[in-house]
Amino acid sequence: MSEKAKPLPVFDEISRAWFAAAAEGKLLIQRSRSTGRFQFYPRAHSLGTLLADLEWIEASGRGRLHTFTVVERTANPEFAEDCPYILAIVALEEGPLVTTRIVDIPANALWCDMPVRVVFRDLADGIVAPFFTGIEAT
Repeated sequence: MSEKAKPLPVFDEISRAWFAAAAEGKLLIQRSRSTGRFQFYPRAHSLGTLLADLEWIEASGRGRLHTFTVVERTANPEFAEDCPYILAIVALEEGPLVTTRIVDIPANALWCDMPVRVVFRDLADGIVAPFFTGIEAT
């Protein structure tokens, strides 16, 4: 059993709005006003232009499972109790790739390119984060 507490996300002026939306069950991504390009993870500038012309957009919360692995062991003792878990990259409908966990569906039911949707889980002390599950999973 792990004695160490899990590290929690760091809130800053860029991520604060994103975490507040997650707590309300909304997945936000950024969009460049000049290029229309969506991006994830939250940054202070637009990819490719370095302009600070970003706006927050509520994402559909749907995507496709791009790739995944089952984490059986971790070098981080803080996460040992979570094992096994499914670490994945999801391609959102809007385009960006998101590193996430897959929940509420067994690993043997997963396949690359399967449709997924966002679900939200409490991490600790009111901090909520997006995870993904199969579209058919409840």
